[in-house]
This record gives sequence, C-alpha cells and structure tokens, in this order.
Amino acid sequence: MNDPLFNRRDFMRVLVTAAAAYPLSGLAALRSKNENNIPATLKEPWLTISVVQEHLFPAEKDSPGAKDIHALEYLQSMITAPDIEAEDRKLIHDGVGWLNDLSKQQYSKQFIELTEDDKEKILRRVEGSNAGSRWLSLLLTYLIEALLSDPVYAGNPKGIGWKWLNHQPGFPLPNKSKMYFKLGKPRYRNTKA
Repeated sequence: MNDPLFNRRDFMRVLVTAAAAYPLSGLAALRSKNENNIPATLKEPWLTISVVQEHLFPAEKDSPGAKDIHALEYLQSMITAPDIEAEDRKLIHDGVGWLNDLSKQQYSKQFIELTEDDKEKILRRVEGSNAGSRWLSLLLTYLIEALLSDPVYAGNPKGIGWKWLNHQPGFPLPNKSKMYFKLGKPRYRNTKA
C-alpha cells in the first residue's frame, strides 16, 4: 500500500507555516531572476502585483512559481467574486500604491524597476507595518489558494500544484456552473431544538 508521508492536517500545517515564514527567510536570495518575464499587456495595479507574486513565490528547478500556477489570474478571478470583502479588495489595490510610494521615496523608481535585492528591502519595510504585513499576508493567502485550488477557479492549471505536491484531488471536480460562488448562499432549515 502507498502510505503518504504525512496526513492532510500535517501537510496543511507545514504549508501554512512555510508560507508565513517565507518572507522572513533567507531563501529569497536563492530565487531566479524574472525581471524580463513581465507580460507587456499588464497594467497597474496588476503589473506590480504580478512582480510581487513572483518575488514571493519564485519558480525553481523542481517547483512551480507564481506565473506557473497562474497566481495573478486566480487573484483577478477571486477579487471579482461576489463574496470577497470590500476591505480586502481595497487593501490589495491600496498596497500597490504604498509599495510604489515607498519605492519612489527610497530609490526614485517604481517597484517593478528595482533589482531583486532592492525589491526584497522594500518588501521587508512594508512587512514592518501592520497594513503592509496584512497586505503581504493576503497576497500569500491567494498564492497558496492558486497553488491548491481547482483549476476551474483560474489557478493551478492542469493541476500543476497538485502534481508538485503529489496530491490526489477529490472527485468529482467542479465545473464552471458549480463554482462555489455560483451556487448561492447555503440555506438552513429553521428548526426548534
């Protein structure tokens, strides 16, 4: 029998811990450079968000990066979902402004024009504020969701994240008509105890 290395609960605990610890780790210095790999059709705030995502979750030899898992497409899909909190939508957009303002103050350049080392320094400063930390945490949450979600939600194309993690998704997989936000609000019976 093919026993997994660890159960789902342990896997999620490790994944969440790793995602929370990554911005604080020294692994960012090992990442590959992708400055010339920016889609020309992207406009702000998506251009900056795409660069931040790739900085936070870079591709490596044996692992997908933010672009590979379609993290930006997933975020764009989820930010228009009817159940997203307006505060989160605003925070995602406002964070780009804060990031670019700080980048201009410190380096007289937009964030996307900085070297990898300077991007790291700016993100560390952003991380030091409550709002900046919340912004980065929200972006990391959507990155992890893009890695693990069903491809119907615009992330994890062809199950690339599942394959990388050697995960077998549940069945049946949803189709576009069965996306969670298209199913309507759950109805609960009003019963007396």
